[in-house]
Amino acid sequence: MDKKKAATVDEYLGDLSEEARTVITTLRELILRRLPKGYRECMNWGMISYEIPLERYPDTYNKQPLSYLGLAAQKKHYALYLSCAYQDAALLEKLKEGFRTAGKKLDMGKSCLRFRTLEDLPLDVIEQVVGYIPPERFIEIYESARQQAKNKS
Repeated sequence: MDKKKAATVDEYLGDLSEEARTVITTLRELILRRLPKGYRECMNWGMISYEIPLERYPDTYNKQPLSYLGLAAQKKHYALYLSCAYQDAALLEKLKEGFRTAGKKLDMGKSCLRFRTLEDLPLDVIEQVVGYIPPERFIEIYESARQQAKNKS
């Protein structure tokens, strides 16, 4: 089965190489330990997704659940999609500072943190980021960003 077509997290993990499964499972366990209550783990966007379900917050611009985090094994790297840090300047700075303090290189696009091994990540900082924003606050941040976008247009 193609991991991008996996319907469940177990199917996704089962399609990974042993090495990739170890990396993704280690991060998944960290995420599940620190994830604030109210987010749901599921498969979405071809990756393991941690999101606010539509039944809790249906008013999204794309009619998809609000994505808080995503975790994926790509062809040449792993990716941790940190929508939470992308939408919160203080959290993004905390992430950057955590990498600097740990002496690690931050390879990040808008919300995609790319890494090749677990040793590339300061796991204590990732734990802090994962547990930083409860769902209610994440919804407030999202609504504020949407309002700012409307005001600009």
